[in-house]
Amino acid sequence: MDLALLAVELLGTFAFAVSGALLAARKGFDVVGSLLLASMAGLGGGVTRDIIIGEGTPAAFSQPIYLAPVLVAVVLVLTGLLHETRLRRTLLVFDAVGLSLFCLTGTVIAYNAGLNEIACVLLGVTTAVGGGAMRDVVANETPQIFNPRGVYAVPAMFGAGLMVIVLSYELPLIWAGLVVSSLVFALRMISLKRGWRVPLAGRRSGRAAISDGGT
Repeated sequence: MDLALLAVELLGTFAFAVSGALLAARKGFDVVGSLLLASMAGLGGGVTRDIIIGEGTPAAFSQPIYLAPVLVAVVLVLTGLLHETRLRRTLLVFDAVGLSLFCLTGTVIAYNAGLNEIACVLLGVTTAVGGGAMRDVVANETPQIFNPRGVYAVPAMFGAGLMVIVLSYELPLIWAGLVVSSLVFALRMISLKRGWRVPLAGRRSGRAAISDGGT
């Protein structure tokens, strides 16, 4: 793997791992729970991508360096250096950083593996949202990808699509990647601030609302 791509992967792993460790702290989990959520958030999307591509052992299992960002994230949260009460919406910010970086790396790795453009976009999105979905499911939270409050998969899809264009036209990868990741991060954070939503799957019936305790 190219050194620059590995660096971005590790940075994205750290960002998502922090989000997992913060969620564990919010839930009152112990150290084992923190390590589990941080590992799932930081490594889950990349492992899923590598398994789908099918080119040997996933990088997270064959390269121990991937564990370093996870351990650092857990330590920072355990020691209180990173805490939601100190940094406003810390979990969502780190989650957005991971989303913006992993949609890039997932797309690039899929493209380098010789997959077609549509598959590259899909794997870019899978890499970006996979770890966060695992984190939320294990913590008994509604996965961000299914949460109507703020778009999640849409920014990742947008970024992955732009990266396919960048790769197809052989544009400067580092600078283009920086621009694309910034756009994805901004789109995610703006959607949270302004309450942007994607259309709901359907209207709930009154009977369903009553059975769930709604009015």
